[in-house]
Amino acid sequence: MELQGEKSFKTKTIANAALAIGKLPFDVATKSLEELAAVKVIGKSVAAKVREIVETGTMKELEALLAETPPGVVEIMSIKGLGPKKVLVIWKELGIENIGELFYACNENRLMEAKGFGLKTQEDIRKSIEFKMANSGRFLYAHVHGFAKGLLSGLREIAGTELISFTGAFRRKAEIVDGLDILIGAPVLEEVVSWIESSEDLQLVERKDDVLTAESGSGVKVYIRFCTAEAYFKELVLQTGSAEHLEELSSRVKEVPSVIASEEEYYRAAGLPFIEPELREGVFEFSLAEKNALPQLICYEDLKGTLHNHSTWSDGASSLEEMARFCRDEMKIEYLGICDHSKSAFYAKGLSEERVLAQHAEIDALNAKLSPFKIFKGIESDILFDGSLDYPVEILSQFDFIVASIHSVFKMSEEKATSRLIKAIENPYTTILGHPTGRLLLSRSGYPVDIPKVIDACAANGVVIEINANPLRLDIDWRWHQYAIEKGVMLSVNPDAHSVRGFNDIHYGIIAARKGGVAAENCLNALNLTEISAFFESRRAHENTHHTI
Repeated sequence: MELQGEKSFKTKTIANAALAIGKLPFDVATKSLEELAAVKVIGKSVAAKVREIVETGTMKELEALLAETPPGVVEIMSIKGLGPKKVLVIWKELGIENIGELFYACNENRLMEAKGFGLKTQEDIRKSIEFKMANSGRFLYAHVHGFAKGLLSGLREIAGTELISFTGAFRRKAEIVDGLDILIGAPVLEEVVSWIESSEDLQLVERKDDVLTAESGSGVKVYIRFCTAEAYFKELVLQTGSAEHLEELSSRVKEVPSVIASEEEYYRAAGLPFIEPELREGVFEFSLAEKNALPQLICYEDLKGTLHNHSTWSDGASSLEEMARFCRDEMKIEYLGICDHSKSAFYAKGLSEERVLAQHAEIDALNAKLSPFKIFKGIESDILFDGSLDYPVEILSQFDFIVASIHSVFKMSEEKATSRLIKAIENPYTTILGHPTGRLLLSRSGYPVDIPKVIDACAANGVVIEINANPLRLDIDWRWHQYAIEKGVMLSVNPDAHSVRGFNDIHYGIIAARKGGVAAENCLNALNLTEISAFFESRRAHENTHHTI
């Protein structure tokens, strides 16, 4: 009611009545309308509503209010610490309509500047959402990575063997995992059992045969399996691949020696080169392997710069100079592409035309100061509902590069969403297509898009596709990377960083790229400063040609 602007007197009356009804010494369902109306804390108006609920299971007034409120906004009200007033700000002022968008906004530091919020409130909300997500039993790879790394290190020390590894989805670095699987090449070790039982982070749930099941305080299930040292590498293969991968692999294996010294031996027995764990999904790896075309997968060290990053000019938490110095001094890379939000993103302090020019002046000054390191002048331009970009040509032409992304009006048919993206792709000023589906893992499906058509349009227009490295996005999905590569489309691993800490997300983007079979030669920001400067210059020539025409 408060969300829909009902008078405070009415909402307080309903709230007080609800509280009072919960304390009554009788079941209201057993009372007539007249009997309920006679109860002082209920009254005639509320009594009618109670009887309507008892008789129909719902209330027309409630249904009408729910019809006007996005379901995700109602769910946001379940987050600890969020009352109607704060939810109203989140919904109406920030344009956030579900928990996934709220979590993403917390990670972008967008909440702390809203009325009635601050850094502590934002952090409390973020932690509450993480707790809620954990209760679903599914986890983002990024959210369990730190815990997993410490767990394996502790187990390796206790077990006293190097024959220990993650298996399953976590070893394949799937974007979402249901738990952690670990294989140890030794008989069940009582030292491991005792270590788990004495751990503050783990609770032993079950011990059955050669499997220990434990659970972390945050709800992560851990399955520790034991095997003989002789069977270790064979089991490592069989416990790592997806069902589809293992089915195809078994059809190719003629005979595997009873004891093998490496996973490579198993793949040789199938007449195949070694397939990296990330690729073992049964999607495209066998077709590449049998042609001896498995790529040298990209790694973090291949990157020479970072594109699509935000600063305090829009909704970032670090200044432009802080972002640049971190890239130069800590990451040891050659360039930074700054892409603050465009003017339509009012909720993120999007840049007006005047502020764009002012930011460019600061970039010029910093480039002189930090040379040979370079900041490229970019913008994350909203793709408007009709597919156009957010500024007139006079402003678009001032940028070195443009990331075009959808940030609003997600409810579209596949035809509308696809045509909207393609129109933006065909704009000669678009350099990179940002987070193409708009998905937020574990919380919001992407808008329906004909991905092959979008990739084909990028190929036809020389537009790069982003692999958004934010672990909530990892968009475009790795399953489409090979199609893009086959079409000659470059990909760009972009952290979408909103602070210097956000640059760490590049690691998750690299993981996604590796799962998609991306090599350094397929990645835009693996180009060095000279190469990417030439690339941007060629795109600017393309822009000028089209603008002249």
